[in-house]
Amino acid sequence: MQVDVSNLRRLGIDEIALRKGQKDFVVVLVDLDRHQLIGLAPSRKQADIQQVLEVWGSEVLDQIVEVSIDLSGNYRSLVRKQMPNAQIVADRFHIMQLVSQELNTLRNQEIRAIAAIPSANEGAEIAKLLKSSKYALLKPEENLTDKQKATLRQVQEVSPTLAHLHQQKEDLRQIFETATDWENGMTKLASWLVEAETTFQNSVATIDRWFEEVSNYFEHRTTSGIVEGINNKLKLIKRSGYGFRNFANFELRCLICWHLDFGSA
Repeated sequence: MQVDVSNLRRLGIDEIALRKGQKDFVVVLVDLDRHQLIGLAPSRKQADIQQVLEVWGSEVLDQIVEVSIDLSGNYRSLVRKQMPNAQIVADRFHIMQLVSQELNTLRNQEIRAIAAIPSANEGAEIAKLLKSSKYALLKPEENLTDKQKATLRQVQEVSPTLAHLHQQKEDLRQIFETATDWENGMTKLASWLVEAETTFQNSVATIDRWFEEVSNYFEHRTTSGIVEGINNKLKLIKRSGYGFRNFANFELRCLICWHLDFGSA
């Protein structure tokens, strides 16, 4: 099915699994301005994605000015090669996911350290509390339920380490929420990286490698939120078809949902 991409200016790239529990990911290509699925590639291999892009032609690829991606070097190098005029934006939600995953790893380390203390009844109670604190620590603080807020307060009281890590996570989220422009956001992000260098070591190292693409968010505030919404619809299509073993059938079913005008039939 041929899709009109002649007016494409801002592109979102992401991926979903074609079959649950398998490693057969398909790459999702979305027009961020029109909120439409415009293409799918059968794998994350550059050659497969490039084949889809080449159908669009150099005229379309040269007019793309912005591409939102996750923290995948595979996508970054492809965009640089195929879309020379595009500014790459690292999706802020994937960045927060990266930081949250590291926070959860550090939470588990704290639980193991406390549980290892011999003959400490109080330590056992603290470890039990921390085991139930995952969502209280990882969710945006403003979205916590009353129960999760109470859990967070308890964690902050018994674990200064996790209280500090949680605050740093929230500080980063607030930078994305409140930065007024590119210079303001970039400056605050650079300061956060210095402050978190010894705590969120893995996240800081990754953001350092992606600093330009991360800071590009503060210029136009582009995210992959639209792509995530489309991904959720694609997953419904996948479930309604009881999974698709054939990529071509899945691709056609998905593109029809966005581009077949049933009203003109």
